[in-house]
Amino acid sequence: MKGKEWYQADDVAQEYDSKRFSRGGRLIDSREKRAVVEAIGPVEDKDVLEIACGTGRFTVMLAERGANIVGLDISNAMLAQGREKARQAGVADHIEFLRGDAARLPFPDNHFDAVFAMRFFHLAETPAKFIAEMARVSKDIVFFDTFNEQSTRVVYNWLLPMGSHLYSSDQVERLLDGAGLSMVDAAHDFLLPYGFYRKIPNGIAQEFRDLDTSIGETSVGDALASVSYWTATVDTAKHG
Repeated sequence: MKGKEWYQADDVAQEYDSKRFSRGGRLIDSREKRAVVEAIGPVEDKDVLEIACGTGRFTVMLAERGANIVGLDISNAMLAQGREKARQAGVADHIEFLRGDAARLPFPDNHFDAVFAMRFFHLAETPAKFIAEMARVSKDIVFFDTFNEQSTRVVYNWLLPMGSHLYSSDQVERLLDGAGLSMVDAAHDFLLPYGFYRKIPNGIAQEFRDLDTSIGETSVGDALASVSYWTATVDTAKHG
């Protein structure tokens, strides 16, 4: 099963968090949430859109911080998980979950203060369309992550049931330029692939993570990182 079909399956949605963010995967969850918070900044009373919100990991976190947030996803099963998570966290009134197509966002231009997507672009068949839509509906920040082509992810990428699109820095820069976005910041992380961390207990994973981080802070680490976080702003000159 590939791409959208795999992602929308009921059993994938039900087990998504437990399989990916338990054990050593907790370190991945923590790092990704920190990346989102650092990119978007204070969110209280801001209007935020999350593309491919999945089970609401980030959507709920930002609602708890005071954001008015819309979570859009193609999977009804994932959205059901997100709604339940929001209800349990007591922030359902700050979140609207919508099923929709990220290539045709149902919002007017400049509608949100920030738009972001995590764990999305590796599945994107038409990334230029998606990034252009994100830029269109954002007043300011556009943030997303990619999996990188010069990394350990290449070793097991062909085994993944959903497939995975890997990116170079040049590809990302072309996407940003084509969407009228200007790069603000880029951070690179995880020499060891996500799948490795998910297989080992959290305590042991932390030891590997410490080593990973120390090497990752070098130029070699940046070049071989499996994940990159990209923060951009809307270029008002290009968007008129």
